[in-house]
Amino acid sequence: MSPRPRAVFFALLTLLLADCAQNPVTGEVNFVLVTEQQELSLGRRADQDVKKEYALYDIRGLQDYVNSVGQRLSGYSHRSALNYRFTVLDSPEVNAFALPGGYIYVTRGILAFLNSEAELAAVLGHEIGHVTARHSVRQISAAQGADILFNILGAVSPAMRSSGVQSVTSLLGNVLLAGYGREHELEADRLGAEYLARAGYDPQAMIRVIGVLKNQELFDAETAKQEGREARTYHGVFASHPDNDTRLKEVVGAAERLRTGQTEEGRDTYLARTTGMVFGDSAHEGFVRGGSFYHTDMGIALRLPVGWRVLNQRDRVTAIAPGAEARLEMTLEKKPQGEPADFLRRATRGTANDIEVGPINALPAAVAIARGRLIAVIFHGGNAFILAGAGRAENAFSKHLETMRTSIGSFHAMTAEERAAIRPLAINVKKAAAATRFADLAQGSPLGKNAEAMLRLVNALYPTGEPKPGQPVKVID
Repeated sequence: MSPRPRAVFFALLTLLLADCAQNPVTGEVNFVLVTEQQELSLGRRADQDVKKEYALYDIRGLQDYVNSVGQRLSGYSHRSALNYRFTVLDSPEVNAFALPGGYIYVTRGILAFLNSEAELAAVLGHEIGHVTARHSVRQISAAQGADILFNILGAVSPAMRSSGVQSVTSLLGNVLLAGYGREHELEADRLGAEYLARAGYDPQAMIRVIGVLKNQELFDAETAKQEGREARTYHGVFASHPDNDTRLKEVVGAAERLRTGQTEEGRDTYLARTTGMVFGDSAHEGFVRGGSFYHTDMGIALRLPVGWRVLNQRDRVTAIAPGAEARLEMTLEKKPQGEPADFLRRATRGTANDIEVGPINALPAAVAIARGRLIAVIFHGGNAFILAGAGRAENAFSKHLETMRTSIGSFHAMTAEERAAIRPLAINVKKAAAATRFADLAQGSPLGKNAEAMLRLVNALYPTGEPKPGQPVKVID
């Protein structure tokens, strides 16, 4: 064996053998390039980033409640010595995720669709399962391993450095880091169900939760058709409904043998803890009500074009015309320099012609058309609000130009009356009477035309269920 191939052989052998560790769940040896100390350090750093991106959410001790349920479960995990941290994030997104080292998050968005402490435990148990099986660490290691292997081979053969090989390696890394596959998700469900059973919860709550999330995907697919957009997914590795998923039933059913007696559901406790919780967008993010966008923290309001779909994202609000013919987008820049017209010139790199300078509802403003877009800059509260309207084509821009101008012209500082009257939606609970039907509860609901379906979703009775007399029913006010 020549020196260079021998060096490659031993480098590969070192890569494959020296960086292996025993899986705390299975006892099998896994290929990992991340030590437990490095895992904890990764988690700490990522936790700081998460908390910069999201505000925390608490109401009547909700943070402590979620943490107490998580700590109860983690004591039965395969890595019970880890210092687990469970955090509620102020986001309407339906999401839960875990970082390396035991940092676990749930959004108030997902809490809105759960109906018992057992279901909350199922969500947390699933994420604990990802941590205990070191799924994120294994994926990071696989991606790093691909890069290391490429570098080793590249040192031997310059041909291996070709753009084609690099793109394959990059693609491999992206695939590994894009999300957990079905096997990892099933393992997290199996482990979560086991922790549920050991902690005194019904392990079947795992299947109920996945059913709730799958129903939400089905609902979102229907509304996506109405709105002409892509549908969102959550537990996307399960193509079919969990009621029809044999493997899922098997892995969760295996935890039944671990039951220690009567299981706890905790429906009343959970509903009491989440009553009053904000539903949908919050004052911190701004929200749409009655065809207008309000941001009470910033003190601004804007009338939106009638019939346009609204996306309220972290860094922008976008209104999209039917058929996506045009869009009006509002962004923000803090502490702007100069006057609105100066800001507009800089933003358009001097391409704005015939700038209209003058107040919009007593706020300093400038409006112009630049490069086929309508652009307005409005100053308020030490911020510059930039509103940009564009069309998919020139004729579409012309068709919707006055509609966008009207919307921009409605921008104003919120009045005291608006502040007193406008508030985010919140979850409340009432007892169903014998005649209570979701169609009746949906009448006049602020949830809009899909209110009936949404109320069924938050009460786990989608698509056609109705409440039973005396049953606690969540409503959105």
